[in-house]
Amino acid sequence: MDATTTAILSLDIQQGLFQLVPASESILARAIQVAEFGRTQSMPILHVGLGFEPGYPEIPPDHPTFGRLRDNSLFVKGSPTAEVPAALKKSTDITLYKQRVSAFSDNQLDMVLRAKRIKTLVLMGISTSGIVLSTLRHAFDKDYSCIVIQDACFDPDPDVHRVLMEKIFPRQASVMSADEFTRSR
Repeated sequence: MDATTTAILSLDIQQGLFQLVPASESILARAIQVAEFGRTQSMPILHVGLGFEPGYPEIPPDHPTFGRLRDNSLFVKGSPTAEVPAALKKSTDITLYKQRVSAFSDNQLDMVLRAKRIKTLVLMGISTSGIVLSTLRHAFDKDYSCIVIQDACFDPDPDVHRVLMEKIFPRQASVMSADEFTRSR
């Protein structure tokens, strides 16, 4: 792994989701560990999360998933639910918003990564079967190499998390723990 062409992506690690995650403290601690290591290596840290305009113009009235966010007034840009935990985010980090599942959904993520000449993405986030899976597939299709930090990801279904990490993700990424990643240099 070349630190000069690697970026770390925290995916949907936001107050509005994080407060619903069992063992969120340990997941946040591992995400911080990875981000801090990345900073020591001068890797860009990008936080990609849900962020809607007031009034939710991005969500159709009958959307089965995102309609619930609108109905509960969640993830409006600038609101507490859309914020990345302060312990994870530094002023030098980049924050991008999306309105669908993949981190690449209708935003500037790919442009920012290409401008920084990034070739390898380190992924961690909530949830494994949502943004992490969608982003990994999208990144693979865009020819990025990927690393998934298994213990800095969470899925509400532990069996789905396990199957993705053990059987699906290794086809398109290296899967490792936060400790393995931070010892890799």
